[in-house]
Amino acid sequence: MLDVVIIGAGPVGLAAGIEAQRKDLDALIIEKGALCNSFLGYPTQMEFFSTPERLEIGGYPFSTREYKPRREEALDYYRRVAVAEDLNVNLYEAVTGLRGSDGNFTVETEEGTYETRKVVVATGFYDIPNRMDVPGEDLDKVRHYYKEPFPYALTDVAIVGGGNSAAKAALACYRHDANVTMIVRSGALDDGVKYWIKPDVENRIEEGSIDAYFNTTVSAIEEDALHLDTPEGSTQIDNDFVLALTGYKPNYDLLDRLGIAIRDDEDRTPVHDEEGETFETNREGVYLAGTICGGCDTSRWFIENGRFHAEKIVDHMVSHLDAEPVAV
Repeated sequence: MLDVVIIGAGPVGLAAGIEAQRKDLDALIIEKGALCNSFLGYPTQMEFFSTPERLEIGGYPFSTREYKPRREEALDYYRRVAVAEDLNVNLYEAVTGLRGSDGNFTVETEEGTYETRKVVVATGFYDIPNRMDVPGEDLDKVRHYYKEPFPYALTDVAIVGGGNSAAKAALACYRHDANVTMIVRSGALDDGVKYWIKPDVENRIEEGSIDAYFNTTVSAIEEDALHLDTPEGSTQIDNDFVLALTGYKPNYDLLDRLGIAIRDDEDRTPVHDEEGETFETNREGVYLAGTICGGCDTSRWFIENGRFHAEKIVDHMVSHLDAEPVAV
């Protein structure tokens, strides 16, 4: 029997694996995709807002060429850490369920089952986009992830959303000769748009280089057009591509299958110790770590603060594990 199964091989899941191994726990990390799978969906050459030392795990220095690390550097760093620690990681294996109780769980996956005494859920939030739920959303021209501007050059591209990702995508596409239209549900860009990006977008909108509809939603999507509900009524614009950068949410279906309750609050927060002492959920012996703790409030926890969950979780585990099978 394993001491702990960690679901998710992002930075926080890896940090939990490192902490568990250093406390002599037999740990297995299970990941439904690649190592740091969420990073694969990030824009190419994306720059993190955090400085490298705030993304470090396991005490390994994170060296970068510039002041802030880029996506490729982070992918390389976390891979090297996983290899250096010889972490036990199963990739491309999705968890499907959880049976048993504290001290005697069975983790079910697409490949088989694993017996474990404890479980840590570090699945993040980036895998499931917030859908618009409008006709045509499943057309190939609609993308919920933005990688780079090159596919949209010389086309009519609509960017749905007013956050930081939408603002950056709008600027990049505009500067690669796309005809850009922003569709923003509220009356202005989000306050969270970075201070060096927001005035750039606002100035491009003011001068007419980027079209923008505020207090507007998408009502339908067609192969060559986009239907909008605006304050002045319904309208239609020419369209080749839609970048629906409307945010993301945790995998609530998985949380339900793991027996983790959800609070009846605006952020649909998974039930756990929110005092930050143990991070244990309503299901004894099952813990949350990282951004998943915030539910739909995806700005509450980041790598830079979520990585510290690992030590508290493992300390609580060790104090509740039987002394005989675990050398501490």
